[in-house]
Amino acid sequence: MNNEKKKAPGASKAFGVLLRFHRERARVSQEALGLKTGYSKSQVAMIERGERRAKGNFVGIADELTGAQGALLAVAEEVTASGVAAWFEDYLWEEARAAGIHKYDNHLIPGLLQNEDYSRAVFASERPPLESDEIEAGVTARLERQQVFFRKPSPLITFVLEKAALTKPLGGKDVLRKNLLHILDMAELPNVEIQLMPEDRETHAGLNGPFTLLETEGRREQLVYVEGQGGRYFLSEQPDVGDVFARYSTLRAQAFPPEESVRRIEQAAREL
Repeated sequence: MNNEKKKAPGASKAFGVLLRFHRERARVSQEALGLKTGYSKSQVAMIERGERRAKGNFVGIADELTGAQGALLAVAEEVTASGVAAWFEDYLWEEARAAGIHKYDNHLIPGLLQNEDYSRAVFASERPPLESDEIEAGVTARLERQQVFFRKPSPLITFVLEKAALTKPLGGKDVLRKNLLHILDMAELPNVEIQLMPEDRETHAGLNGPFTLLETEGRREQLVYVEGQGGRYFLSEQPDVGDVFARYSTLRAQAFPPEESVRRIEQAAREL
């Protein structure tokens, strides 16, 4: 049995909340803390949101500067590279229990369809860059997340993808080709449907960008998850949720049928 002390899964978020509390109580700005620790204001903000881990001597300087009296040092010991940002934990909790997962993406292969090497290339593309242990933790967490495909009872999982998401050679052409073959394997699952959007459409229902739809456990509720440069959020109220579900229905109608989509993905893999 592994006797290593288990790290708290929400420790990054807890550390960020505690840091902000002591920083504001001490009337130290994010800019001032950043100057003392060699971080930018935005990086300090990311730490406070639980999106990045504090590294180097950041914790010690922050603890002393804010008068936290060792509190930050104590909580920092519980923080480890989980591979999951704190802000993503709420989404994953819903996804793991969802009766339906429906995803539209236009710029890269979605995480649920990524194989190991492609996933590693995606994390390696992050800016600011991630440390190697953060990349590997992210890859591991992403692959573990894909167990949702095989959960019982089986969720219905559908994708509408732009061709650009399947042709961008992140990690190299061989990495992309193997991921396309992986997608074809996943498309054979009875609870999975993958559709490709034609490139020559003169109308398009997805111009507002990528999104994920969730039908919660027992289909008691519908949720919309949106992630972008400036933040991420859930939509759970009508009419917003109904509007996005209707938009996805239109996208599916505009896309190639699953059988034709599989044929085109096979062709894309052969051409690499």
